[in-house]
Amino acid sequence: MKALCAHADDLFATDCRTLVDDAEGGVRYWPGFVDAATAEAWFEILHARAAWTHLQRPMYDRIVDVPRLLAHYDTQELPDDLPLADMLQRVRAQVPAPYNRIGMNLYRDGRDSVAMHHDKLHTLVPGRPITLVSLGAPRRMLIRAQRGARDTLAVDLAPGSLLSMSHASQLSHEHGIPKTRRAQGPRISVVFRVRREG
Repeated sequence: MKALCAHADDLFATDCRTLVDDAEGGVRYWPGFVDAATAEAWFEILHARAAWTHLQRPMYDRIVDVPRLLAHYDTQELPDDLPLADMLQRVRAQVPAPYNRIGMNLYRDGRDSVAMHHDKLHTLVPGRPITLVSLGAPRRMLIRAQRGARDTLAVDLAPGSLLSMSHASQLSHEHGIPKTRRAQGPRISVVFRVRREG
């Protein structure tokens, strides 16, 4: 049963759902974080103007392409021609935290993906959430406990939605965006983190 998690300071959305519960807030999902027109405008600008990079990484005995494009920004140096400052303000109002880094993923089609994983905790400030805004085509995220019951929760991340994962949830659960053979339009995830300095 998905519990409601709306609260009095819920300025931009009132349809929050708790997907995973823990003492730090767990994994919460707001399908209607921003309206459709705002989400579409953000997507079009970021898709066209963000500093997308194509990376490769070693895997076993070969070098493979990272199956998505990436972009990264410091919240103290946000470009004026991108809507990231507006997004940051809205995210902080919904899920308060001193976010200092924004990472973006561009999933160009159904072949782009990210394997089941948890975020690298040594790079993050304990107790602070990881919060992401989804833009573009909907895409399914899988969330699975790392120990005990291995039931997998699937949530279709809608354009304009917000998903927040507690630091504690990275110890108990893993998440990923699987490949799909269905026709799939491009999607951008904009991820707000509080990274350790230095």
